[in-house]
Amino acid sequence: MPNNWQTVLDEIKSSVSDMAFKTYFTNIKFISNEDGIVTFSVPNSFVKSSIEKKYYDQVVNALKTAGFDCESFNIVVDDQPKKTVIRRGVEIIPGAPVKKKTDPIASVGSILKKTDISANNGLRPNYRLDNYVVGGNNDVAVGAARAIIDNPGAVYNPLFIYGGSGYGKTHLIQAIGNEIHDKYPDMNVLYVTIEQFYGDFVYSIQNKKLENFKQKYRDLDVLIVDDFQFITGKTESQNEFFHTFNQLYSKNKQVIIAADRLPAQIATVDPRLASRLTQGIALDIQLPDFETRCAIIKTKAELMGHDIDNSTVEYLANNFKTNIRDLEGGLNQVLLLSDLRGVSTSEVINEISPVTQQSQHHISPRQVVDKVAKYYNLTSKDLLGTSRMKDIKNARQVAMYLMNTDLELSTVKIGSEFKKDHTTIMHGVSMVKEKIKTDFSLREQVSELRSRLYDN
Repeated sequence: MPNNWQTVLDEIKSSVSDMAFKTYFTNIKFISNEDGIVTFSVPNSFVKSSIEKKYYDQVVNALKTAGFDCESFNIVVDDQPKKTVIRRGVEIIPGAPVKKKTDPIASVGSILKKTDISANNGLRPNYRLDNYVVGGNNDVAVGAARAIIDNPGAVYNPLFIYGGSGYGKTHLIQAIGNEIHDKYPDMNVLYVTIEQFYGDFVYSIQNKKLENFKQKYRDLDVLIVDDFQFITGKTESQNEFFHTFNQLYSKNKQVIIAADRLPAQIATVDPRLASRLTQGIALDIQLPDFETRCAIIKTKAELMGHDIDNSTVEYLANNFKTNIRDLEGGLNQVLLLSDLRGVSTSEVINEISPVTQQSQHHISPRQVVDKVAKYYNLTSKDLLGTSRMKDIKNARQVAMYLMNTDLELSTVKIGSEFKKDHTTIMHGVSMVKEKIKTDFSLREQVSELRSRLYDN
């Protein structure tokens, strides 16, 4: 690596946000400088695309400032796994020969096979940051995750991640645990769901082993708790968790929690506990957009040993929109049928289960208006009219937002549905996009409406 490559990184860091640098530039590596073109590598195709689209000028300026005589740069993807990865349920060691698949029937079960969970720390070894796709829906949370991995307990402590079911929260928080475990082998890391915590607590009381329970949880270096919303109604468990958290926090031990909503929005959660859990940082993960869904499909397919064509990727990204879990389910169906029949994925995409298929082509703008109006106890005439009453205006903007994001209609087309200028539509869509970042109630409403749209 040339001596001035660090200068390049420093220049880039000064021109982008800290989160952007940690997300996109932490793992880039210099390769060569030939014929006026600097070449460097990045860990995956999504990072490559993001740098080229969002940060091209910043990178060129940084190269010139550092003394590189170049007008452009070239990015290559170094996606060779650094650690053992799971492919079709089989452990693959980098560099080791892989047996060629000869019996498609034998591989059917392995497509959906779950990775074994470590008996010691609860972490799935295949949940890692290098196979977690970063997009606008989660880039801030990933930036915080990287900072925590670099210095557990010192920054963003506690970290509270919240978002809808199937949005990728579990993958991210387990990836943090795996990366910390690898980087600091002596650290005691534990991942549990809140139900497991509750079960351990009840067992310890019933068997008079409360001290063992306290030792297990309060001697940790990193505690990761998932599905925290299910703590509702468990008063004694809340008290014990409160004291466990305080003990860990007082010793600068890292606490990471995930839930489908903020603590203050979980019924019956003690206000003291809710306040403590967000005193570090609370970050949301939102529904991935089309480009991110495409990147997720490609990444998952590659991890399972498939080279999936673009038509299949786009078909799945267009037809599975409500969460990542359903998206992966659609991919698994396609790969399974492809394996069974020995044909390409593009030849079977139309045969995936109609029960889970969610095509925007089956939803009309009028259906969106009708569903939204019914949900808010209004009439379709109200939404399509000119009333400026707050409730009607807000519902109308939600309908505009869904037409834009889910049906992928242009503002001009949406304007023709509402008999309004496209600038009014742009404003309405933008208003919902901004509100949904911080208004959890609105986010829940949009999520519920999406479910109703696809249920038909």
